This record gives sequence, C-alpha cells and structure tokens, in this order.
Amino acid sequence: MSFLSATLSRVKPSPTIAVTNLAADLKAQGKDVIGLGAGEPDFDTPQNIKDAGKRAIDAGKTKYTAVDGIAELKQAICAKFKRDNGLDYDPAQVTVGTGGKQVLYNALMATLNPGDEVVIPAPYWVSYPDMVLLAGGTPVVAKAGMETGFKLTPDQLEAAITPRTKWLIFNSPSNPTGAGYTRDELKGLTDVLMRHPHVWVMTDDMYEHLTYGDFEFCTPAQVEPGLYERTLTVNGVSKAYAMTGWRIGYAAGPKELIGAIRKIQSQSTSNPCSVSQWAAVEALNGPQDFIATNNAIFKRRRDMVVDMLNAAEGITCPVPEGAFYVYPSVAGCIGKTTPAGTKIENDETFATALLEEMGVAVVFGAAFGLSPNFRVSYATSDEALKQACTRIQEFCARLD
Repeated sequence: MSFLSATLSRVKPSPTIAVTNLAADLKAQGKDVIGLGAGEPDFDTPQNIKDAGKRAIDAGKTKYTAVDGIAELKQAICAKFKRDNGLDYDPAQVTVGTGGKQVLYNALMATLNPGDEVVIPAPYWVSYPDMVLLAGGTPVVAKAGMETGFKLTPDQLEAAITPRTKWLIFNSPSNPTGAGYTRDELKGLTDVLMRHPHVWVMTDDMYEHLTYGDFEFCTPAQVEPGLYERTLTVNGVSKAYAMTGWRIGYAAGPKELIGAIRKIQSQSTSNPCSVSQWAAVEALNGPQDFIATNNAIFKRRRDMVVDMLNAAEGITCPVPEGAFYVYPSVAGCIGKTTPAGTKIENDETFATALLEEMGVAVVFGAAFGLSPNFRVSYATSDEALKQACTRIQEFCARLD
C-alpha cells in the first residue's frame, strides 16, 4: 500500500512551473535558452510599494495579523472595488490570502462536496481543474476555441450546466489566451446564470488592469447586480503591480462564504505575510499611473509577437485583448517532421522539439485544455521576444 494519499493521483504538477524550472535548469547547464513560460511581469515592484514594505519592517509590523487580512488592507480593497468596479463591499465581506491561488483554493475547499460540478471554460489556467479535484469536486470543461475568440458562448455555458453544478470559474482577461469579454459578451453569460440560481460564480480578475486599446474591463457582479449575492470576485496585486513574490490575493463576496474561507485559512496557513499586506495597502491606495506606462510596453510587445508568430509557417496567432499572453495555433505544423527527426504529433511534441532544437521554452496547449496550441508569455524583454520569435520562425520553416 502506498504511503501517499490517493488524492495525489487525481492531480498533476503545474505544467507552467515545470516549463519554467526546466528552462532555468538548462540555462544553469550553460545552454542558450529563452524562457517564455513564466506568467510574471519583468518589471520591478514600484518604489513606493517597496518603501511601504520597508517601513512596515522598521515599524515592527512583523507579527501575526488577523487570519484573513489587516483592517487597513481590507478597507483599501473595499475602496478599490468601489473605485474600479462600482461594487460596494464592507470589510466583513473581504478575505486576503497568500496569492489569488490560495483564495480560489480556499473557496473550493469550503464549498465543494463529492458530486458537485464546476464549469471551467477552456483554455483555462492550469490550476483550476486540479484545485477542483483536490477539493473533491468534478471539473466540467467547456471548450471555447479560436472560432469564438477563445470565449465561452451563452449556448455553451447553458449546455455545461447541470443540477449538480455549483460554480462557474470565470477568467477575463484570460490566462492563457489573453481573451477579454466585452460587456455585451459577459451579459450573455450572466443572463444564462440568472436562469440557474443554484450556480455560483467565481471570477478570477487578476489581469483586470492589463488591457489594451479600447477594451473596457468589466466583472460579472458589475454587469449583473442580480449575481452579487452568489459571486466571489477574486483579484490580487501580483500582475498589475509587479508583486508576484509578495504573494497577496484577495476576494469579496457574501459574508457566509467569506467566513467559511476564513475557517479554512485559520487551520492551514493563517495570515498572509504581514509586511506584504502593508505593501499591498500602498499598492491599492497609492499612485496608479505606472500601470498605463507598463501597459504601453506590454502592448508594443504583444503587437510584435503577434506579427512575428503569424509570419511563421503553420502558425496562426490571434490578437488578445489583455493579459500578457498569446495562444497561437500550430495546426499547420501537425504531422511534419523536424530536422532532428522528431514528428510533430501534437502541441506537446511541438513544444518539446522547440525547446530541444531551438532553445525556446513555451507551454503546450494541452496543459490548458485546448489543442493544438501553445502559450507564449510576452512579459520579458523586447530583445528576448524578438530573438525567440525569430527562432520559432526558423523552426517552422525547417519542418518537412
């Protein structure tokens, strides 16, 4: 009998972390590798936020805090939801965790029973299905392909809902595609949800501020106030504020749900890092102008990457509305053979051969639930992106 829990057999390690670690290992061996796998801004945390963290240390704010966040941060989160989304919450409706990932996991652990289903649009962030499985639920994948702009349609959502559905996990702009739902597109989904009052909505708004052009972000409870009492609106400071390592995520929702999340957290990790919480207060309350500056850089990178990938033989790359990812199709490469003799059977063999033969690390599409694609993160330097895309063009041109 195995010493390990049977629960482990239901989940797999994060493919995105695996690709990032593999690229780092190859670099450490002296190999010329460009890593495009990490979902992490290459910008430094803004100075005012770093200074707030330093002040917290100097002021001795290094003790345990309330389990799910200090009062000052909860107040800043309430102000953020009102300012950015027109949503009214009080601090008792807010929870703070060690990254958005913990908040999502806590919510699923607090609500799922065996047999409960969770609708997850694909392509999806790799962790959603595995977190559902760890919490004892059943992921129901609803595939939204390139023909719909990687966006779930109302008919697809309707078809995925059953009497056992407890949650819809909704992510816009999306990791891995960068696809963002317009207000009208989101209204089509919320209309479906209003017809199914037993279904709750878990929104992952982590890329809210990373949008481009005329696209305007909106979140489900903002579009349909009737969903307010059964929506958990999740966000964090990792992406827009370049604070990935600080590990602060947060959410707002009904008090009963927030209390259940607090109970889970009280018996697992307890409070998020005290110093990080004070830095997050400054992030949310302080100047926001650097976000537009960073977004202009991201947009330039996005446009370059899309143009260069669309110039690669066999690749089709849509233009995303937000985040810092593109999700190109490699349908035109399937069945071909690399100069080293590897047959491209699917997106995983494409990504493996690309890394081994050209030194470019990307994440294959099957990890996100939709093939044949791969994800590129353009949250790295222009020069690295240009060089990587040039290598991808050369790789595709050499396929026989």
